Amino acid sequence: MLEVDGIHTYYGESHVLHGVSLRVAPGEAVALLGRNGAGKTTAIRSIVGFTPPRAGRVLFEGQAIERWPAYRIARRGLALVPQGRRIFAPLSVRENLLLGARSEGWTLERVFELFPRLRERQAQLGGTLSGGEQQMLAIARALLTNGRLLLLDEPSEGLAPLIVREIGTILTALKAERLSLLLVEQNYHLALRVADRVYVMNKGQIVYQGTPAGLEADPEVKRRYLGVA
Repeated sequence: MLEVDGIHTYYGESHVLHGVSLRVAPGEAVALLGRNGAGKTTAIRSIVGFTPPRAGRVLFEGQAIERWPAYRIARRGLALVPQGRRIFAPLSVRENLLLGARSEGWTLERVFELFPRLRERQAQLGGTLSGGEQQMLAIARALLTNGRLLLLDEPSEGLAPLIVREIGTILTALKAERLSLLLVEQNYHLALRVADRVYVMNKGQIVYQGTPAGLEADPEVKRRYLGVA
């Protein structure tokens, strides 16, 4: 479904990604792990067109998209849950959800079934929601664009452990529906709970790829690149 092949991405003259390659198969959940500054968010920005790579390829369903503008990539079927949630604070929950909704696939009623708390708060302004509720709103809004691949950039950031577990349950449910997921995370345990395969980044390069079980069995990678004992 998604193939990232040897991309090099820069901010000005700063070379951030150095030949990054990864893939997400249809219906697969893939986690991209690494410490702060490893290049994970830049990888997402390169895929969705915010910071296009200067070299390498990004293919979605066999089509090269690395030179496309972000709006065209979104229309093609990539749905982004951005870091920091980026909801529209002055708009109601319902207005946030309907802003990018499309007529096929996911519906307002369907996301309310997945997120009953949003149904209860649909008239409430987005900026008055808790952090966990805002994250649910960001995920629900992305689902309503009816993308076939959901990219999530640090969905657990700043959330209490109980809410992180709830987000993990939601992502597991989406995976069970065969929605493809690319999850960028620092929360090691959340990522391994959801993912079928794992990549680890360090200094703009992929330094490990394998299964969650394989990563769990590799204490050197966990200690050196993730700070996990």
